[in-house]
Amino acid sequence: MCAKLCKFMLNYCPKRFPLFSWIVLLVPLGMAGCASLPPAASESKTVTKALDPSLESRLGDAFQPMAKSHGSDSGFRMVSTGIEGLTERIEMIDAAQRSLDLQYYIFRADESGNLVAQALLRAADRGVRVRLLVDDGETVAGDEKILSLSAHSGFEVRIYNPLTYRGHNKIRRGAEFLFDKARVDYRMHNKLLVADNVVAIIGGRNIGNQYFQIDPGSQFGDDDVVVAGPIVARLSDVFDEFWNSPIAIPAQTVDKPDASEAALSRYLAALAEVRERPNGEASANAQGAPKQAFADIMSGHTPLHWAAVKLVYDSPDKKDVGKGDAPGRLIYSAIAEQANSVSTELLMVTPYFVPSPNEWARLAGALERHARVRILTNSLEAAPSAEAQSGYMHYRRQLLQGGVELHEVRAMLGSARGSGQGKAISRHGNYALHAKMYVFDRKTSFVGSMNFDQRSKRLNTEIGLLIASPELSGEIATRFDALTQLDNSYAVTLSDGATGKQHLVWTTQEAGVVIHRDTEPARNVWQKMKVRFLSVLPMKREL
Repeated sequence: MCAKLCKFMLNYCPKRFPLFSWIVLLVPLGMAGCASLPPAASESKTVTKALDPSLESRLGDAFQPMAKSHGSDSGFRMVSTGIEGLTERIEMIDAAQRSLDLQYYIFRADESGNLVAQALLRAADRGVRVRLLVDDGETVAGDEKILSLSAHSGFEVRIYNPLTYRGHNKIRRGAEFLFDKARVDYRMHNKLLVADNVVAIIGGRNIGNQYFQIDPGSQFGDDDVVVAGPIVARLSDVFDEFWNSPIAIPAQTVDKPDASEAALSRYLAALAEVRERPNGEASANAQGAPKQAFADIMSGHTPLHWAAVKLVYDSPDKKDVGKGDAPGRLIYSAIAEQANSVSTELLMVTPYFVPSPNEWARLAGALERHARVRILTNSLEAAPSAEAQSGYMHYRRQLLQGGVELHEVRAMLGSARGSGQGKAISRHGNYALHAKMYVFDRKTSFVGSMNFDQRSKRLNTEIGLLIASPELSGEIATRFDALTQLDNSYAVTLSDGATGKQHLVWTTQEAGVVIHRDTEPARNVWQKMKVRFLSVLPMKREL
């Protein structure tokens, strides 16, 4: 946000605005931000690859015989409940005996992040090789504790495209994004955990309280998929691509203080203290998470479903691939191909919706083929990103005029059905959508990290699975229907006013009464003012 506002002030303010004072402030910061990475940073690392799976491991013994009986199909199980997303990760880590590979856009050192970190430390202590790749674009104060894990034996942490400024001052970070935009605006948005190269969990969840829906102040409804079978080896290959890419830098190379043995000792002491005295509602929710969800999958008590599964992803050097300067893969091409083939229905669940003209043409093409197009995204009151919401608001009228059915999830849910969380946490009224799922003709579904916005298309690397399963498509559609009920969302439509000019209407239901609103629901006037101000800034490609 700071970088975007800085760019606006420097490039688009009237000439009479005293730019000199801003330049005096920002240029020294920008020079610091543009400092190069440490010499030979990308060369000061060892190239490593995923370990071969083994039947001698618990996970190999559980999943490899299953896979052999299903040929080229892969097994999957949706993880739609936030707290289950946390427990399944911890159980999977605790079951690993050979290797753990993790790749996350965000890894918070909060209550849930600490639980995952403790599980990873237990794994490293019993001889499991742990490789953790984290992005650097959205870190907050405290997240640097995760880097200290690299000082533990058998544990390596790398940072994807690290900022040169290692602190958390927003002005300095914003200045680096402004003055070194071509480099640092390019982020790794992937979410992946692979255990023993036998089983994995992939989807939209980062590591943090919000994503596991245990924080009363903010809950993100999201989805993951536990997968086994042939697709896991492909996921490991992609992890290796990113892990060994030139811009994945060892934490100890770029952030020696935070990746030191002293920092690890401090973090271990803090973790021990938290175990002894957990406090706060989020901590209590995390500590009281249900157990055995993943163990039930291992034992076959909760069976996997088997289907053809295709991995789609962006190459680590997505920018060069997109410009045609390097060979590689682009996730958007695969999703667009699926959308172009829709004949009956397209369901889209995305927290951010900022289409390009080409993307609108694809939706229009589906409508022209008489396919039903339904979209679920965040309302203004639920939106976690005012910037993305400011881009989305321009497209609603066009979407509705074209025949799209548009729904915006509410922050205060009337029912917890389909939300991924219980009534107790829902009563706080801080729900937001974070899942990224698309269903094509109820035959094939996408689950992964890609939002339907320009940042995911152009600036972030993304990953996901296309699963050819009518059963999964039906499961997602059922949750879509639950969240688009009027007690959980707003049905956005067009209505003719007294002057004959069409205007937007938000229809919802409260206490059993259907309500029609002619003004956009928001938490407060300031939220409306902020998003309207941002909507005039020329930053569409950033959203």
